[in-house]
Amino acid sequence: MNEQVNVPEGFMQNAAGHLVPAEQVREQDLLRDALVKDLTPEAIELNKALAAFKAKALQDIGDLVTIAGEKYGVNLGGKKGNVTLMSYDGQFKIQRAYREVVGFTEELEAAKELIDSCLNRWTEGANHNVRAIVGQAFRTNTKGEIKTGKILDLMRLDIKDDEWQRAMDALKDALQNVGTAVYVRIYERVGQTDHYQPIPLDLASV
Repeated sequence: MNEQVNVPEGFMQNAAGHLVPAEQVREQDLLRDALVKDLTPEAIELNKALAAFKAKALQDIGDLVTIAGEKYGVNLGGKKGNVTLMSYDGQFKIQRAYREVVGFTEELEAAKELIDSCLNRWTEGANHNVRAIVGQAFRTNTKGEIKTGKILDLMRLDIKDDEWQRAMDALKDALQNVGTAVYVRIYERVGQTDHYQPIPLDLASV
């Protein structure tokens, strides 16, 4: 948590931590500051509400799974299994979905070296855009993480080359299960059809 700093009356603290007399702050900066500080607390409360909803939903779904298991002697979806729950009228459905989260060990670097060697052979005297396209798979996101999907796409390529195959073997060895992510997805039926549309719970989809 950020340490709170007592700002003297008549001053504002800028992003560098310097105290600036409020009368010297531009009006546009004041308006922007007020807007951001007005919306952010609401966003924090929404975030807390979503976290509380997810925790409640997972607990309630887990309880239902337990009840079904005790009543019928079966394990509905398993302790960490995927479960789909439907309202009696079929209007709504809720899915609890688990997804394995994978990462990569240091063997990823060996795979990259082998792939680079392949590209050196294949692109000799040719267009080097091929190298740039394949290199995209090893670029990290804003958190410094390798994009798993891009790496898996490389592993799906059916390339008949011994060195490439060794690189793919290194990629397989580099794959490591680092945990499990759980999702709660809620859907509403479209009219009287068999199609369901998700009820968005993230700002980008609203």
